Amino acid sequence: MNDHVRDLASVRDATERLLTAAAKLDNASVAEPTRLPGWSRGHLLAHIARNADALVNVLAGRPMYASGDARDSDIERDAPRPLNVQLTDVRESGARFQEAGAAPADWSRTVELRNGVTDSASRVPFRRWAEVELHHVDLGIGYELEDVSEEFSRREIDFLAERFRGHPGVPAFLVKEDDGRLIPSGRREEEPITVTGRPADLLGWFTGRRDGAALTTDGGPLPVLPPL
Repeated sequence: MNDHVRDLASVRDATERLLTAAAKLDNASVAEPTRLPGWSRGHLLAHIARNADALVNVLAGRPMYASGDARDSDIERDAPRPLNVQLTDVRESGARFQEAGAAPADWSRTVELRNGVTDSASRVPFRRWAEVELHHVDLGIGYELEDVSEEFSRREIDFLAERFRGHPGVPAFLVKEDDGRLIPSGRREEEPITVTGRPADLLGWFTGRRDGAALTTDGGPLPVLPPL
């Protein structure tokens, strides 16, 4: 069961961590590349802000973005802004998301995100939490996958295992969690292998941020996951 109130608080805390860390940058470093190919820190900060507004749209029943092209052009437009403008935008857009999340609503309703993806409204705050946490790592300013909370790491691994469950292009596998739980994913019609590793390495593999070299299996090769 998703607890959207608790997740909204986690989003707020994660946003404050990101803002505090990014405030130590300067205008020159905002233009430097991130760990996401082709994106500067300005692109990434702009994306974080625009994603907050996009999820406000989702909660209001509007299209997440006017179009894919509009999403991309907004990020390109906002990427060159100075640091103080970037941080103000991330803070104010984050506050708008918190305000939308605090409004009375049916959190069991189904909402539509990008590319026809649907989900429960109650999981939207967790999706935002993932955006903030993972992109904080992508900024390359000292926050690593090892630094995210145990709760976030476990839930994001579970979420992505569910996302790939039944995917015809992903071989069957089980993720072995630290507590011994086995989380199924991939195709259903074959014998699964078991994938084991540290939470940070599993999270990095699932999100395309690590190549999986630190993971082990009990049989066949490590499955190749499609991009998110």
